Amino acid sequence: MPNIIEIHDLDLPALEPYRCTSEVQLLRYYEPKEGIFIAESPKVIRRALSAGYEPISFLVERKYIDGQASDIIAGCGDVPVYTAHSDVLTQLTGFRLTQGALCAMRRKALSDAAELISGAQRIAVLEDIMNQTNVGAIFRSAAALGFDAVVLTSGCSDPLYRRAIRVSMGTVFQVSWARLGEKNNEWPAAGMDRLHKLGFKTAAMALDDRAVSVEDPVLQAEDKLAIVLGTEGDGLAANTIARCDYTVMIPMQHGVDSLNVAAAGAVAFWELRKR
Repeated sequence: MPNIIEIHDLDLPALEPYRCTSEVQLLRYYEPKEGIFIAESPKVIRRALSAGYEPISFLVERKYIDGQASDIIAGCGDVPVYTAHSDVLTQLTGFRLTQGALCAMRRKALSDAAELISGAQRIAVLEDIMNQTNVGAIFRSAAALGFDAVVLTSGCSDPLYRRAIRVSMGTVFQVSWARLGEKNNEWPAAGMDRLHKLGFKTAAMALDDRAVSVEDPVLQAEDKLAIVLGTEGDGLAANTIARCDYTVMIPMQHGVDSLNVAAAGAVAFWELRKR
């Protein structure tokens, strides 16, 4: 039987995860245990549930209770479903809900990066990418184009932040991911060594004198390949590029020198996917 609760008090303690709470506060919600995250929209919530994430509660616009979210609510037993009209929910959260539904969910313990990628053939490595939209878009491309995993350096934005999840359309729950070390000084030296010991050749997406085209058949022929993507403004660090086996560029026209990191990732994933 659905546990539907009408919201009459915006200060209800159970609504705290939705009450303009910052992403960092959610991440540390149950510290030292894993925290929580917010999944937004019925499609994204379904993907999170299918991936085994545990719902804590739902926040659903009233008209969606018997609409797009009805199957989700029916399948989650007595998990609390807090509801009100759109203007009340906007007042609570500080933004208008996408398709009228949010779900607070428990995080899982992070996988060990080495265990996660030991059997992989194609992975993406994200170096210090802080823009949540770009992180989400990269995950979406990685999922669509058959990459086995995404590995993030310690300075990279969390893929389970709400905007990253939404932009990815929930594919962050379909692509395996892990952190490559928890300290800044573990990358690139120690992190790159771990990738090489696991049999990966590393390909830095960057422009320099030794860059080869992303269409180079030598790259496609590699059995295990890690594509390394850098931060939005400065790109990859020079010492990261120097430690990679390849530097790879995307041929451009009309005087364009580079693409947005998410767009560059999509092109590279397509061209270098395992066939």
